[in-house]
Amino acid sequence: MSAPKKIPAPTDVYVGSRIRLRRNMLGLSQEKLGEQLGITFQQIQKYEKGTNRVGASRLQAISEILDVPVSYFFEEAPGTRTSEGFHEGDNNFMDFCSSNEGIQLLRAFTNIKDPKVRRKIIDLAKALSEDEKSNSL
Repeated sequence: MSAPKKIPAPTDVYVGSRIRLRRNMLGLSQEKLGEQLGITFQQIQKYEKGTNRVGASRLQAISEILDVPVSYFFEEAPGTRTSEGFHEGDNNFMDFCSSNEGIQLLRAFTNIKDPKVRRKIIDLAKALSEDEKSNSL
């Protein structure tokens, strides 16, 4: 008999998703990140899925390469208390931010420098989402 498959801890999955999100935001491939760390892209995949736990020194190196503090990987993590904003249960948000569409939208939006234009885009998105809600009723 083979041993039962170990289920990753929620924090490991969350940290991995934050690594993936930041890596994608920077347009960095798994292969390039792995090269900078001296590991394979397969190992990066395992970190991002949460199947392999990221050690403290490796997480420190990843934070330096991705130009974020180590605390970035734990913001809103499962079991942490937050005063507002998205929480661990908001998987749709993390899924969207990690998707190709989400990353493209984030990059394009952050390149818009005029705050009035950014506000209009937010208002448009809200109006379109309200239309979707009313059409589905």
